[in-house]
Amino acid sequence: MLVSDEATPLQKIIVLCRRFTLFVERVQNRQRGRAPYEIKDEYDVQDLLHAILKLHFDDVRPEEHTPSFAGNASRVDFYLPAERIMVEAKMTRNGLGQKEVTDDIARYSKFDGIDTLVCLVFDPDRRCKNPDSVENDVQGTGSRLTVRAIVCPKGL
Repeated sequence: MLVSDEATPLQKIIVLCRRFTLFVERVQNRQRGRAPYEIKDEYDVQDLLHAILKLHFDDVRPEEHTPSFAGNASRVDFYLPAERIMVEAKMTRNGLGQKEVTDDIARYSKFDGIDTLVCLVFDPDRRCKNPDSVENDVQGTGSRLTVRAIVCPKGL
């Protein structure tokens, strides 16, 4: 069992995000010579994370709008209303490295109706040179929210 039945929804989501790389490795190394599922971009990460969340939570709403921040409105990837949690999935790439990911997470902290923001940062090319700093730095970015980032794979 990954987490106990008494685990909070936040604890469950964190465990699922921490193990995301294991899931990706499994779908990329298929049996009997079948083509691997390719994770080419952030949308692929979102699709996989959505499927995983739906296995564990009844009401997972994709693409919820956030309030305007610095003149720009955005959408959060997943909103779990009963748990008052929103989940954002990022995948590092050219132009979205450690600094940009950390800055981007702060813009989601204005969303009403939630208590917690969880951001999965999928970093297959290890563009985040210090994943611990990403995880630690964003925890204080929400003025009224619990903000958690999970970088994976995280390293050795």
